[in-house]
Parts: sequence; structure tokens; C-alpha cells
Amino acid sequence: MIPKVFVSYSHDNEEHKEWVLQLAIRLRSNGVDIILDRWNLKLGSDLAAFMEQGLSKSQRVICICSEKYVTKANEGKGGAGYEKQIISAEYIQDQNSNWVIPLIRNNDTTKKVPIFLGGRQYIDFNDSNLYESKYEELLRDILDEPVLPIPPIGKNPFKNIKDFAKQRFIPSNEKYVSPAVKGLVTFDYSNNNGRYCIGQNELMFELCFSKASNRSIHIYNDSASVSTVALVKDLSDINQIADARIYDSSSRIRTPIINQIVVLQNINGFYAAIKILALKDDKRGDYNDEITFEYVIQTNGSSVFNI
Repeated sequence: MIPKVFVSYSHDNEEHKEWVLQLAIRLRSNGVDIILDRWNLKLGSDLAAFMEQGLSKSQRVICICSEKYVTKANEGKGGAGYEKQIISAEYIQDQNSNWVIPLIRNNDTTKKVPIFLGGRQYIDFNDSNLYESKYEELLRDILDEPVLPIPPIGKNPFKNIKDFAKQRFIPSNEKYVSPAVKGLVTFDYSNNNGRYCIGQNELMFELCFSKASNRSIHIYNDSASVSTVALVKDLSDINQIADARIYDSSSRIRTPIINQIVVLQNINGFYAAIKILALKDDKRGDYNDEITFEYVIQTNGSSVFNI
């Protein structure tokens, strides 16, 4: 079923109205039936009736909590104040409802949401640099497609010793595998077609390297287990990565230099980060080709490494 969502906001200025319009257009293009005054409210229409009917028909409501919206809602003024009364009445009937999604925009004050939405979890769109990740979070919530779905309960591997004995936790070629979720690796990337596996099972990443120089190396998303690869240019440590999704993963190949970080996502949706620590190149005076890197696989399915 296509979710119907009412957008409640205040007409702060033309720039703010345009931002709301573009958000609504994009949500509609991604499968959400948006009710917005700018295309649903005609000249001569009853504003109060539009609000009441729109809110009553909607499965969710997005309250865009700009500073002016919060003020108007708290003071009961304008459309924001009237919509607040309707929404508050719904909340009285269902205190556990997640009907309303507070969205923060153009609000740098300490009062991020109106009083009637106090305690509700909100999504912050104040930082335009995080727009894409926040938009994905909003869309996933509306479409009920969480980043971290509850995984199915697997079988107990110790219940039957015979079945457990048949399980292979480590591939047969152990020389080019590090099954742990974090570690330090050194290997000759001229061997094994430049491939090295980190992690195992749904957390496995088959890394694919090729020669660039003794200061940089190519890394690809060519293996069957890796879907994306992105270069982290603004951080020096893996544990500083707040959201791996913000880095550009649109290319097949990235070329990090020594001390740079690369983030990868595998086909199961898990993220890994590797930091290049040292490189050798047998065409530039070294005895062999070699890469040394540290890595961390985020096991909880999120894109956050700074926790």
C-alpha cells in the first residue's frame, strides 16, 4: 500500500517554501503520496477543512519544525497552530503513536520541536551536507524499510555436533583470509590476483587490489561480495567516521594513498573501513609488491564507526 503523508509547515519565506516543495516532489517520486497545500489547496478552498481532511486521511505526518513553525505551534497561531490542535487530539487517543515525524529545518535554537511533540524522536535536516543520508533515513522510515531490519534467528551451531563439524568458517585458502571483524593485514598483492578476504559469512568482503605506486594503490568493487567502494579524504582514523554513506561510492575504482581510508559496502549491506598503512612496489626499488592495512567491519549493520 502506498503511504499517504501530510506535510505540515509554516511559510517562513520563499526559500523555505521551495525547499519543502522539492522535498515533497522527491518523496512522491520515491513512492510516497504527499499531501501538500501548494498543489492540493485551490483558490477559495476552506483552509481548515483541507487541514482536517488531509490529516485524517494520512498514515503519517511530517512536521517541518523551523524556528517560526515551533513558535507558531506553541502560541497556537496560524495554520501551524491549528494543525497542532488536530495532531494533539490524535495523540491524546494514542500516546504511543509514531504518526508524526518531526523534521528539523532552519532551526538553530534549543527548542527543536513544539511542546506538543516533546520527547518525540526527530530527524535533523539543518546540515545540508548530510541531506542525502537524512533523506534516506526519512524515506526508509515512511516506507518501513529500516537500515537495520531485525535479522532472522539462525540455527544453534552447537546443537548438533555433526552439523557443526561440517561448517566452514574459514575458506580453504587461509593465506589470503582474515576472518576476524577487525585486524592488521600485510600481503603481497601481486599474488592471488590481488584479492584478500576479510570477515566471514554475511560479513565477508573480498578486497581487490592492483598496483598504482609505492605511495598509492587501486582498490575495486569487482568482487562478487563487494557492492561499493568510496574514498574518505577528510579523516585520518577509522573511528572518526560518523556515517560511511556520505562518501561517494559511484565509481568502480578508488586510489587511496598511504594513511588514507576506504569504506566498502558488501552485498549484504554491511560496511567495512580499511586504512592503508604501508605500500611496497617491486618496480620502484622494493623486493616485492606489498600492502599493509588495518580494517574494521561494522557488525551491527550501521554505517557508523565512531561509537
